[in-house]
Amino acid sequence: MINFQQVSKRFRRIDVLSDINLEIGTGDRVALVGSNGAGKTTLIRCLLGEYKCKGKISVDGDNPRQRRTTVLKKIGFVPQLPPPLKMPVGQLIRFAAGVCESKPERMYDISSQLGLDARQVRRQPFNKLSGGQKQKLLISIALGRDCDLLVLDEPAANLDPEARHAFFQLLAERQHNVAMIISSHRLDEVAALVNRVVELDCGKIVLNDHVADQVDMDSMLDCQLLLTRADSAFAETVREWGFEESDEGVLWQGRVSGPDRLRFLGVLSRYAALLKGIQMQEAASNEQKKDKVHALTA
Repeated sequence: MINFQQVSKRFRRIDVLSDINLEIGTGDRVALVGSNGAGKTTLIRCLLGEYKCKGKISVDGDNPRQRRTTVLKKIGFVPQLPPPLKMPVGQLIRFAAGVCESKPERMYDISSQLGLDARQVRRQPFNKLSGGQKQKLLISIALGRDCDLLVLDEPAANLDPEARHAFFQLLAERQHNVAMIISSHRLDEVAALVNRVVELDCGKIVLNDHVADQVDMDSMLDCQLLLTRADSAFAETVREWGFEESDEGVLWQGRVSGPDRLRFLGVLSRYAALLKGIQMQEAASNEQKKDKVHALTA
């Protein structure tokens, strides 16, 4: 579907991309990782036809620079930094839906799943929304269109845990029908979402490998945290993840999305001295719960 052949890009005298060769097909969920300045954003912008470059890029056989309108109709894109648009939310949704011949209602529905009532803020200028609201709206527009490729640049950076889980569920619904490129400077942020890792360093691919694909993107984990003592800073942090306390603040219980497990453990590592025990197990699905109830009542 996507093909990069000896793609290079130079700004003044600096090589930002150097001889990139890469193929991505339907069903590939690629983590594009690397430190800041590694070339991730430049590669994405070349793919979107924003930059001229040496070499050849094709999306379903089309050159994104020469046939940009055709190519962009196939791509749902979430940028790392929201654009400074003054357009009202409702007008932006209508415009985005019209460009890709999709239904605005679908974008409104997805925004609701992410916890944003886009209809309620439809008259507000996009640039007046909060960071989280902007991110939810951009994701709604990208996932609300019929596309073959999702390009997501740090897509969940400003999302609360509940919205992140909804986002992962939406990605899970489309994982077999589209190709995904998920850019991040940290692999642990996206590891459970992908089945391939492409790492850039100084504009070159230094790793291109398939990884284990064993985590359900829409799974949930039941978690229990036991502390040596109550701590107000810890309490504030885990409450943001939806956890509730018991036993005078030394026992906390809640749920974490399966793809967020590494990120959550990274947060807990800040409080390693307080932690006495951690229990995490996959929550039963609705079907498993129904089977259990049936077994008890039979």
